[in-house]
Amino acid sequence: MNKDIATYFARYDVPSEVTSFVDRPIGHHVGGREIFTGKGEIDLLEPFTRSRLTGIANGTEADVDLAVAAARSALNGPWGRMPPLERQRLMLRLAEAMRSEAVLLAHLEAIDVGKSISEAGSIDVAGAIANLEYFAGWTSKIDGRTTNAVALPGETLTYTVKEPVGVVAAIIPWNFPLQILSWKLAAALACGCTVICKPSELTPLSAMRVAQLAAQVGFPEGVVNVVNGIGHVIGQALAAHKGIDKLSFTGSTPVGKAVGKTSLDTVKRLTLELGGKSPVIVTAKANLENAASAILAGVFLNSGQVCDAGSRVYAHRSVHAELLQRLKAGAEQLPIGAGLDPASRITPLVSSAHRNRVLNHIGSAISEGAHPVTGEESGTVDRDDWVLRPTIFDDCRDNMRIFREEIFGPVLGVSQFDDMDDAVDRANSGEFGLAAAVYSDNVNETIRLSRRLKAGNIYINAHGLLDPAMPFGGLGASGFGKDMGPEQLDGFLATKSIYVQIAGDPPLDEDHMEKAR
Repeated sequence: MNKDIATYFARYDVPSEVTSFVDRPIGHHVGGREIFTGKGEIDLLEPFTRSRLTGIANGTEADVDLAVAAARSALNGPWGRMPPLERQRLMLRLAEAMRSEAVLLAHLEAIDVGKSISEAGSIDVAGAIANLEYFAGWTSKIDGRTTNAVALPGETLTYTVKEPVGVVAAIIPWNFPLQILSWKLAAALACGCTVICKPSELTPLSAMRVAQLAAQVGFPEGVVNVVNGIGHVIGQALAAHKGIDKLSFTGSTPVGKAVGKTSLDTVKRLTLELGGKSPVIVTAKANLENAASAILAGVFLNSGQVCDAGSRVYAHRSVHAELLQRLKAGAEQLPIGAGLDPASRITPLVSSAHRNRVLNHIGSAISEGAHPVTGEESGTVDRDDWVLRPTIFDDCRDNMRIFREEIFGPVLGVSQFDDMDDAVDRANSGEFGLAAAVYSDNVNETIRLSRRLKAGNIYINAHGLLDPAMPFGGLGASGFGKDMGPEQLDGFLATKSIYVQIAGDPPLDEDHMEKAR
C-alpha cells in the first residue's frame, strides 16, 4: 500500500477490512464472481492524500458482452423462475448484509469520493439500506388488472400482466455511488430484472462490495454484475448493446444526452436523471435562522457535489442583508478537513480536474461582477489539495454563469427580488428543472409557490430531503423518469395485454371487426 495512504489510514484507525479490500487490484463482477479482464488498470486516487489507492480493471466492449450474457442467462434461468417472495427475501438479506458492513461501506465512500465519513454513514449507507428494504416489499405487490371489453361483441376476458423489462444497465455517478446504485438496483430487482452496473471510474469501490454481498447472500449468478472502466467507453457500449433492454442513467446533462441518443438506436427503455441548478426563494415571511441553516446544508452537503443543490438564492429585499449575514457566518463555521475525520463537513472534491472546473466557475463569477462574500476569492489557489472553502457570492445576475450553469462544488450565489412574480419567473428561467426550495412561515404562500415553480422536486423550509417512498427526478434539461417511489417501478416493467374469447361465442365477422376498429 502507498505510504501516504497507510499513514492516512493509521491516523484515523481505519478498520483492517477496509485496508484488505483496497490493498489489491479491483476487477469486474460478472456471473457471480470477480474477473480481471480488459486493457490493464486505471489508477484510483484517494482525494485527501491525492495518492494511488488501488487499480481498477479498464473494461472493454468484450467485458460488456460477458456481463450481458451472464445477465441474460440469469433472467432466462433461476432468477426468472424465482417466486416474488423469494426475491424479497434475497433483497432483505442483502440489506441486512449491508447493515452488518455499514462501517466498511462508509469508509469505502469516504476514501473513494473524499466525502465526510459521518455523512457517508448517516446518509449514503443508511439511505441505500432503506431503499432496498422499501423495494423488497414491492416484489409481491406487482400485478396487472382485469377489465371488461368496451367495444368487442360477445363475452371476452381481458387482462394485463406485468413482466420484468429484462436486462438493465445502470450507470452510476461519482458523487453518491452507493446510494444511487441502490436507487436503480432495488427497483430493478423488485421487478425481476437483472442488472449490469457501471460505476464511475473515480468511485467504483462500494458497487463492487455490494455485488460481492449479493453473491454471498444467495443471488443467482448473473443477477448483479459490475463492469468497471472509462465512462465514455463502457457507458456507450451499454447504451449501444442490443442485449440490454433498459438503461437508467444518472449524471451530467451533456453525457446523458449522448447516452440517450445511442440508446434510442436500439429502442431501449430510458431513464435520465441529469443536472440541476436549483433555485431557492426566501420570502419576507421566512424564519431566517432556519432558512440559513437549511440553505447551507442544501448547497454544501458533500462539498456541493449534489445534483439538486440549492445553489442560486433569491432573497426578498427586506430580508436579504440579514440572510446574507447568517449565510456568511454559517459557511465560515463549517469544519474543513479529511473525509475520514468525523468532524469534517467540507472535504476534498473528487479529483484535481473537477476542482479546476469549480475554480473556473469562481473566476467567472468574479469577472462577471458578482460580489465575493466569503470563501475562495479568485479562480486559482496556491495549494495542492483538492479542498475548496465554502464560497458565497452576492449581487448575482441571471445571465451570469454562476446562476446559469451547474457548478457541482461548494459555491452559492445570492440575488435580491422585490416582486414575487418576478422571483418566480427568474427561478423558472433556467434550462434545468430538478429541484426548487421555498422558505416562508406562511403556509398559503409556500403552497402557491410550490405549484408555480417548474421542478420535479419541491422542498419547503428544507432542502435535499429524500425518502424511498417518494419519486425523485426532474424536468427539462434535468431529464425524465423517476428514481424511488412506486412511480419508478413502471420503468422496469413491461405490460402485456391478453384477450380471451370465451368458448361458445361466435367469432368476429368483418362488420364486428370494423366496428371494433
